Amino acid sequence: MVAEEPSGIQARMPQSPVSEHPASAWPGGPALAGGLVLIVAGAVLAANSTGAASKFAAVPIVAGVLLLAGLTAVSPGQARVVSLFGRYAGTVRDTGLRWVNPFTRRQRISTRIRNHETEVLKVNDADGNPIEMAAVVVWQVDDTAKAVYAVDDFVQFVAIQTETAVRHIAGNYPYDAHRDEQLSLRQNAEEITSRLSAEITARVASAGVHVIESRITRLSYASEIAQAMLRRQQADAVVAARQRLVEGAVGMVRQALDDLADQGIVDLDEERKAAMVSNLLVVLCSDHATQPVVNTGSLYQ
Repeated sequence: MVAEEPSGIQARMPQSPVSEHPASAWPGGPALAGGLVLIVAGAVLAANSTGAASKFAAVPIVAGVLLLAGLTAVSPGQARVVSLFGRYAGTVRDTGLRWVNPFTRRQRISTRIRNHETEVLKVNDADGNPIEMAAVVVWQVDDTAKAVYAVDDFVQFVAIQTETAVRHIAGNYPYDAHRDEQLSLRQNAEEITSRLSAEITARVASAGVHVIESRITRLSYASEIAQAMLRRQQADAVVAARQRLVEGAVGMVRQALDDLADQGIVDLDEERKAAMVSNLLVVLCSDHATQPVVNTGSLYQ
């Protein structure tokens, strides 16, 4: 399987040698009853016969034991991967008491929904800043044959591949965006999460695992730069607030000059307009309350 990753690099996962298919299995009730009957009949025959005839009593007993040996109980949320002499023979998903070939090996596999949460990983984002990141993935075994035969330990495989995907995603995006069209880990959590889910899905598909959901559970700057980055964020916030304040103040000054000119309240030359603009901007953009000065003379004094 070939999956394209966000950076353009392709993660190449090998194809699994097998895929799941149903195993030959029958209801276990008749086999249980038949096995018990054969064992009891063999025991009775052995007790009531003597000499060479007693040897034939072992035949129904052996047949009964083989019938009982083929019984397999399958609980809800579980499956049995059946193999015969090292060859995959199918999977039993039907719950209850089932009967399969007694010479097969039946491996129990859980098909329940599972959670895996990564440890807090210290990685570098796209800007090279150290960050701490953790994620949780909800997954389920979808193909039991791949889970058993494609990887050594599918639970450990999911854990390692999830950590690898988290590290890869963290290294391809900055913590904070420096441009409007740029994706960042903090501002675009939903889109980053969907890309994380897609990458984990591509990485674990060869193990027969289906990823239901993944979420970023922790995202922060590393402790050694947290204070510096906090000050930078505060500075960015102050600059953004100042820009918004200046834009509003310029609009208010423009509106005041236009209203004065349209209504003919006062006729200002360019020098008086500049003085008025300066005073209004000081009043509107100042951090502190301004002290008004009442002009008791003429406009030009």
